Amino acid sequence: MSNKDQAQEVKAENLQGIENPEEAATGKIVWDDRTMKSEYANIANVATTNDEIMLLFGTSQAWNNAQKDVLVSLTNRIIMTPATAKRFMAVLSKTLDEFEKKKA
Repeated sequence: MSNKDQAQEVKAENLQGIENPEEAATGKIVWDDRTMKSEYANIANVATTNDEIMLLFGTSQAWNNAQKDVLVSLTNRIIMTPATAKRFMAVLSKTLDEFEKKKA
C-alpha cells in the first residue's frame, strides 16, 4: 500500500495554529515514513530555551536498583516551538486518555 493510500484525514481539533483550519480540515496529510527511524526509549526528559522546547529520549543502562549512579544513553533530541509542543501535548494527552479507557 502506498503512502498516498495510507493518508489520514485530519480533524479540525488537531489543526490549531493553522491559518485556515476549515480549508485544511478538508484536505489530507500524507505521512511519508520512507526515511523514518524507530528507536526504543525508556527515559525521557524535557529541556527548554527561550524559544524552543526539547524532548530528550534515551535508554537507561541501570541493571539493578542498587546502583548509585545511572548512565543514560541519550539517542534522540526533538526540538520544537512552544506552539508545536502544546499541540503535541494535547494529542499525547488525548491518546493516553483513550489508552487508559481501553485498559479499564
